[in-house]
Amino acid sequence: MVVVTVLTLGVAGAASMFMAWSIGAGSSGSTPFAPAVGANAISVMRAGLIVGVLGLLGAVLQGANVTEAVGTELIGGVTLTAGAAIVALVTAAGLVAVGVFAGYPIATAFTVTGAVVGVGLAMGGDPAWPKYTEILTLWVLTPFVGGGIAYVVARSLIGERLPERPLTAALAGLVGAIVANVGFALLGPPGEQASLSQAIGPGLGVGAVGTPLVTAAVAAVVTVAVYLDLGRDREGAQRRFLLAMGGLVAFSAGGSQVGLAIGPLVPLFVGDAGIPLWALLVGGGVGLLAGSWTGAPRMIKAISQDYASMGPRRSISALIPSFAIAQTAVAFGIPVSFNEIIVSAIVGAGYAAGDAGVSRAKMGYTVLAWVGSLVGSLGLGFGIYTVVQFVL
Repeated sequence: MVVVTVLTLGVAGAASMFMAWSIGAGSSGSTPFAPAVGANAISVMRAGLIVGVLGLLGAVLQGANVTEAVGTELIGGVTLTAGAAIVALVTAAGLVAVGVFAGYPIATAFTVTGAVVGVGLAMGGDPAWPKYTEILTLWVLTPFVGGGIAYVVARSLIGERLPERPLTAALAGLVGAIVANVGFALLGPPGEQASLSQAIGPGLGVGAVGTPLVTAAVAAVVTVAVYLDLGRDREGAQRRFLLAMGGLVAFSAGGSQVGLAIGPLVPLFVGDAGIPLWALLVGGGVGLLAGSWTGAPRMIKAISQDYASMGPRRSISALIPSFAIAQTAVAFGIPVSFNEIIVSAIVGAGYAAGDAGVSRAKMGYTVLAWVGSLVGSLGLGFGIYTVVQFVL
């Protein structure tokens, strides 16, 4: 019995690593630096490696919220077994891998969520309607909010009504304010996260204004630094800002996407086997790194070149809302598709330049792939698990 249990857990772990590799190759590894590659700010291979390392850090420091949501909040009344986790992960990873090799960015969050829900329903579980409402709301709003903000920012940067230098610096300051309020595991008490503002603010001795004071200070420092950098070397400063945004999005991708790979294992490894959650996060992060390094370059090229022609300013415009949406999803523990976030923002920024090479046909196929991946993974998860239970 012990041998069977160990083997089962080993197969479940292998399925999780395969899922992590697929995510690194097709979502978290390809999307964050795609705009930077499209703007010729970094090479494809270097982008794949850097995004993998940053994704690993994000997985460890921010991955707990989404991981627990995927593992325990998508279905009610039942706990995922080892067999159920294996079926869900293999089903989702298979669909994502098909997208990677076909050159279409399958929405990883859609496939994993659909597969977990399908398997859970096949086990006799109850639908978690409140969580589904929360998830679907973010999924539906993401293209409109992300694409809309990217369009407005890009129009402002490439237009002549507002001076580019102070506007770019102000946008950088806004990003700095968001970073100051991002939660990190290292800054919070055991089992919780805290932001830089929350960690430093109370110690300033100014009461309730300490936290917003730190936020304002970080925003001001970033604004001034970017403003001065733009004055010295405008093109170089834009490229550095773009790469910094890509790094922040890559970090956020790790914090969000690792939960899609290891979430189904939480009831087994953390609940039954007593393995600490941080160990699962490290393992999932390593899987993301491997996928980003070895499999992401193909998808990076597809996203950076096939959807819209991007310059530095439009690329920055795409990454700012992407970072904000990603961190919102991480904070609320909502599995979100980085392909949906980035592609929508790229298209929005592309339209700001008067259609700028936006491929309508490619977008149409991508939307169909997103919907199909959700419906297909739910149906396959339910059907495969039902067949397996019948056979066994």
